[in-house]
Amino acid sequence: MSEYWVDIAAVGFFILEWLVYAITLEHTAYGRDSLSARMNSYREVWVRRLLDRETRMVDMQIMTSLQNGTAFFASTSLIALGGALALLRATNDALIILSKLPIDLSPSPALWELKCVGLVLICVYAFFKFAWAYRLFNYVAILFGGMPPACQRDTALAEAHVIRTARLFEAAGRHFNRGQRAFFFALGYLGWFISPWVLFVTTAAVVVVTWRRQFASSAWRAMAP
Repeated sequence: MSEYWVDIAAVGFFILEWLVYAITLEHTAYGRDSLSARMNSYREVWVRRLLDRETRMVDMQIMTSLQNGTAFFASTSLIALGGALALLRATNDALIILSKLPIDLSPSPALWELKCVGLVLICVYAFFKFAWAYRLFNYVAILFGGMPPACQRDTALAEAHVIRTARLFEAAGRHFNRGQRAFFFALGYLGWFISPWVLFVTTAAVVVVTWRRQFASSAWRAMAP
């Protein structure tokens, strides 16, 4: 067990960074200034302006594009899952190839299979998040269709429907973001197939890149209140 302490530490660092980043982004005051949080406010703006329009065909077309994008990522996660399962099945072939490289990167068969199982779990998680986000976007489309007419926009019923729709819309976006985050961290996880030391570096790189997009990118500045 002692010979694998670096691997254990690297995986622990990977999991800890993922959890801390997700919690910071979704459950802290700091995260409420992220790009995703700023976009959430515009989801409610969109729903309220939808209430003012009698013709809502353009809104439904935008919803369709959001659903199609989510379906694409869900399909991609299944393809990635198939690739991870293929790696798991081809353990012996992969170790033979690695053993012939100039630098010895071949782990034990058990460790290789453990790495593949971890990748499989990440892909499964991403699929469930994208699939649930797709279903939530379907529910939002139904609520769009059930939006009260513009002549009733000042009623309590219309206000309740706007709040309900905006909350469901925000939930759909949150699960979609979690699926994308799983994809980003999966790229960092691939560093473990080279070395646990590389996993430290790739995990840190993913956190820096994703943090910058949420809190220091041009898109974040453009959405400043």
